[in-house]
Amino acid sequence: MEPKHAHHVHAPTATQASHHTELAIEGMGCASCVAKIEKALQAVPGVASASVNLAERSATVESSVAENTLIQAVIGAGYKAKVIEAEQVEAQMAEKEAAEFAYYKRLLREMAIALGIGVPLMLYGLLGGAMEVNAGTRVGWLVVGALTAGVMYYAGRHFYVGAWTSLRNHSANMDTLIALGTGTAWLYSMLVVLAPEWVPESARHVYFEATAMIIGLINLGLALELKARGRTSQAIKRLIGLQAKTARVIRKGEEVDVPIERVMMDDLVRVRPGEKVAVDGIVVEGHSTLDESMLTGEPMPVEKSEGAEVAAGTLNKSGTLVFRATRVGKDTALARIIQMVKQAQNSKPPIGRIADVIASVFVPAVMIIAVVSALVWLNFGTASLGADRAMALALVSATTVLIIACPCALGLATPMSVMVGVGKAAESGVLIRNGEALQTASRITAMVLDKTGTITLGAPKVTRIDVLAEFPEDTLLQLAASLEAGSEHPLAQAIVESAQERGLTTAAVSGFSALAGRGVQGLVDGKALLFGNEKLMQEQGVALADAVSKAQALAEEAMTPMYLAVDGRLAGLIAVADPIKEDSISAIQRLQRNGIRVVMLTGDNRATAQAVAKKVGISEFFAEVLPEHKSDKVAELQAQGEIVGMTGDGINDAPALALANVGFAIGTGTDVAIESADVTLMRGSLHGLADAIAVSKATMRNIRQNLFGAFIYNVAGIPIAAGGLYPLLGVLLSPVIAGAAMAFSSVTVVSNANRLRLFKTQEH
Repeated sequence: MEPKHAHHVHAPTATQASHHTELAIEGMGCASCVAKIEKALQAVPGVASASVNLAERSATVESSVAENTLIQAVIGAGYKAKVIEAEQVEAQMAEKEAAEFAYYKRLLREMAIALGIGVPLMLYGLLGGAMEVNAGTRVGWLVVGALTAGVMYYAGRHFYVGAWTSLRNHSANMDTLIALGTGTAWLYSMLVVLAPEWVPESARHVYFEATAMIIGLINLGLALELKARGRTSQAIKRLIGLQAKTARVIRKGEEVDVPIERVMMDDLVRVRPGEKVAVDGIVVEGHSTLDESMLTGEPMPVEKSEGAEVAAGTLNKSGTLVFRATRVGKDTALARIIQMVKQAQNSKPPIGRIADVIASVFVPAVMIIAVVSALVWLNFGTASLGADRAMALALVSATTVLIIACPCALGLATPMSVMVGVGKAAESGVLIRNGEALQTASRITAMVLDKTGTITLGAPKVTRIDVLAEFPEDTLLQLAASLEAGSEHPLAQAIVESAQERGLTTAAVSGFSALAGRGVQGLVDGKALLFGNEKLMQEQGVALADAVSKAQALAEEAMTPMYLAVDGRLAGLIAVADPIKEDSISAIQRLQRNGIRVVMLTGDNRATAQAVAKKVGISEFFAEVLPEHKSDKVAELQAQGEIVGMTGDGINDAPALALANVGFAIGTGTDVAIESADVTLMRGSLHGLADAIAVSKATMRNIRQNLFGAFIYNVAGIPIAAGGLYPLLGVLLSPVIAGAAMAFSSVTVVSNANRLRLFKTQEH
């Protein structure tokens, strides 16, 4: 299997650096517009990649060219564009919402006008009214034709303008089909009214109701789609809503409230109980607990005191903190998360690109099918039905094909689901970088887990104290910590930290010496202490008795046992280990229940690796693997045909993360390298990993449902619209029904995508 290289970047030229630009697009109506705009942007020299999102009406471009050049390329394709500034996302979203609400109200007004004429006309025909033109009804139908023209101008003008713009740019889109369908029906009807002698008597039927009804129903569909589409960006709105509007900054000894845009690096910021943290920083004074669930998905509040990091958007629960600003503006973790989520929502999974390619050729193909269906009716229908009847059927079939085949639903099928899925994942503290990672994560068959910091906490801790003499447990720990206080060895630090957590104070040491490969010795409170391994005890003549078997049992449980002797007599065993995270076992079980092969990777010795693997329920593991060889193990699994996910800390596991089909970086909201992997888990729990896969599977399932519905709708609808059922059942689909079906197919797709918002990621 060829591995996926997750981190390709188009290298900028020596003089021009590549940058990320987001554009808001106006005038885009269907999937064929997406392909046209993408093609126009990708044709600009210096553009590395361009992705257009129909649902968001936006484009994401990686390029080394000026923003104005990109805008001109979009204008050249027949659309309008403007730059979305990262610093003004909230203001621009509010502006966009206001514009969309105004457009929504306009669509409803236009729908009401169009249906106000179309519905009475349709009811007149259904209730037996004559829809044919004769000498007595010509004036009446002329008035109706004029009113319908008014509807076309007032309620359908945007379709005709869009169609004309496309024509000028030598292309066709949804507007083209609607304009052709409704325009043909109106022109034919006016021909019948103004020059009935040019049309056979039996074909003098008018279709004004079809024109008005189609425009009204499509406007209704667009309004409902717009309303439903607004719900898909809830995740971004919630993330933006986390940002504080002001910050209390301490300057020259005085506290002043300033807008967060005016907070500078190294400013001292005070945050009181109930307030949001305005920018990222490090606590310099105070003690409190912060609710970080909005960033990490972790429900438990986190204690913060001097030296701890705080992140923008988190909520201060109890005490008052003063912190020094370390990241402000668009550099805060929250700002980068918002940017990453927006970028991911605008990206396309491979399945979406296929749909776009199909949609780009769909409109021209439909126009050809409409002409062919009309010609078939005119040529073959004339013999059996007569020229008059054949002409009427040719017009109806061509109009119906044009209307029913609009690929709106096809263009919305993928981006709607991606927007909701990526947003849903972000709410759980899972940041999915792009659409390709979203799709591939749903197909993972093997998951490689780095041990240290992923399955385990990544920091050694005292996990066991066995008292073998008359000393209390705390006294043993205090003596060991006093002896190790000056050492920088990780195990020594674990013992000192454990003593501090228990509130124990260390005593002064004299005669200290480190014995390489064996341990340490010294005098504490007049007691001669030896602290180290079995070899040290044997050299110093300390009797171990059955303590050796206890130490071996601890070692088999992935702990490092150390002997403590006081005045030549064994006093106890202190075991240090890198503890397994509380929920690693249940998260690994979740992965295994989903049929994923879980493999552990570690640089530790085989005995420790085996003990950890056994404890967490993993049967396969690679031990004593150097960081530079971790990617080799990923390649081995890929060679076996596995689609491999690699989970590590995103820094020393970088080669393996890049080689894996999907790389998962695990860490906490403020320290994690957000750009280091395809998927970033903002909390330390492996349940975030299982959640990411669950969301990706649900999203891909939703996309397939949408695509199936859109494809089946068009594939089945076109033959019926062309008159395929007429020879068998004598049924010809009405253009009005086609208009309603086309309008509501998009609403169905958007509504189905919104079902993802109800998806629950936590299954443990």
